[in-house]
Amino acid sequence: MQTPYFQSNNKDFTLYQGDCLSALDNANQPVNMIFADPPYFLSNDGLTVKNGKVQSVNKGKWDKFTTDTETYDFTYEWLAKAREKMADNATIWISGTHHNIFTLGTILPQLGFKILNVITWEKTNPPPNFSCRFFTHSTEFIIWARKHPKVPHYFDYDLMKKLNNDKQMKDVWRLPAIGKWEKGCGKHPTQKPLPLLAQIILASTQKEDLVLDPFTGSSTTGIAANVLERNFIGIDKEDEFMKLSEDRYHDLQQEGRKQFFKQHFNRLLNKAL
Repeated sequence: MQTPYFQSNNKDFTLYQGDCLSALDNANQPVNMIFADPPYFLSNDGLTVKNGKVQSVNKGKWDKFTTDTETYDFTYEWLAKAREKMADNATIWISGTHHNIFTLGTILPQLGFKILNVITWEKTNPPPNFSCRFFTHSTEFIIWARKHPKVPHYFDYDLMKKLNNDKQMKDVWRLPAIGKWEKGCGKHPTQKPLPLLAQIILASTQKEDLVLDPFTGSSTTGIAANVLERNFIGIDKEDEFMKLSEDRYHDLQQEGRKQFFKQHFNRLLNKAL
């Protein structure tokens, strides 16, 4: 067993530094839910607009595209390893864009997963399209799949209906990208918003369940899980993101911080908590 990079005193928030293929071996109890935000392989020296400024799209070496074959093999290997760690009734959520979503959709059934939904996350505040040569990208996709085709999974249908004004929740979610209130300790270049992860966790887990993120980055998954009283394991290779994740955890433990985040969840998720 690898020594954790960080572990909370009550062991409800654990970080391992390393490649997910090897670090996943540290999950020694069945995982109830996985959220994965794998590399989209978009760092191609192109340009984008952020905060009104033209900037490079490059995120880091971990996001550099190599070849289609290497990308496929990497995706197959980490999904197969993650599946081994899942409880039989567990589910996995994987975020992506058109750059990687079709590869994921091909591999998941090959490994025995059953795809349940493809959530479209519609961003209410997307960055503008400064080239003016195509439609503005304003969505990302999140595949939701269960481990086995015929083993029932956990889904809090009633809560999701309640959050949607007592109507069945659809597979298009309108939520903003990360706000200033989520950047107090710093920011990961592909950081997901806390309310998005809160809704995912509320939909597919119960209190005290174990949530795993094999590409944890700044551990938004772990922060949302901790606020919602779930246990968490996060894995990442980068020193700066391990430190950022630990800082975010310590910040969350300050008096009033969890309630502060819950208030934001309530506002954006229609009083979920």
